[in-house]
Amino acid sequence: MATQAFVDSVIKEIVQPGVDELMELPYFTELRVGKLSLKRMQGWALQHYLHNVALLKGFALCMVKNSHDPDLFKYFLYQLNEEQYHPDLAKKFGLAIGLQEEDFVNATPIFECLAHTSKTIHGMLLGAASENRASALVNETMVCRYSEEHIKALKKHYRLEDKAIQFFTVHAVADQEHTQMAAEVITRHAITERQQELVREAARHMVRFKLAKFAGIYNAYA
Repeated sequence: MATQAFVDSVIKEIVQPGVDELMELPYFTELRVGKLSLKRMQGWALQHYLHNVALLKGFALCMVKNSHDPDLFKYFLYQLNEEQYHPDLAKKFGLAIGLQEEDFVNATPIFECLAHTSKTIHGMLLGAASENRASALVNETMVCRYSEEHIKALKKHYRLEDKAIQFFTVHAVADQEHTQMAAEVITRHAITERQQELVREAARHMVRFKLAKFAGIYNAYA
């Protein structure tokens, strides 16, 4: 069984450097100073809405896949319940900055976001529990960090009220718990050296997909 020290090393060596690199992308450097365009933020809302819808279906499939394991079944049921309103929160943000309902109906994923979502679902369906949650460890940590960044900038530079940015206020808090829960699954299920290396590989891949996602949104909605 993996130890907390192993998870800590994945965070220190892979996840945190990825978070630091994410915060230096043009999307966030412009957001921090109030120069990120509404169109690019609308792009984030549309693309993340699509991702969250797919994520709910992925959790439902994980429940079926792990129905033989009571602990994992309950874990994914909990995650499904936690995430069920998140597509609506992403949409709420988008509507507050000028999008219309039909924009979400007609939205399709851009290449980089499709790749990121595909990797997430791939881990849910084909990866072991520890690989699956290694991707979550990256995603949850990054979402928590960039939610903090959005909250500060959206209030200061874009004058948005709490109701409009609820997606970010929820994730700034909840994903701290989700990150810890993902770490606990990894420690229980990454038993062999091979499985631990697959955890590292899954984390490295997800960092790259997440960075590409935000670079893709920035470029696609220029």
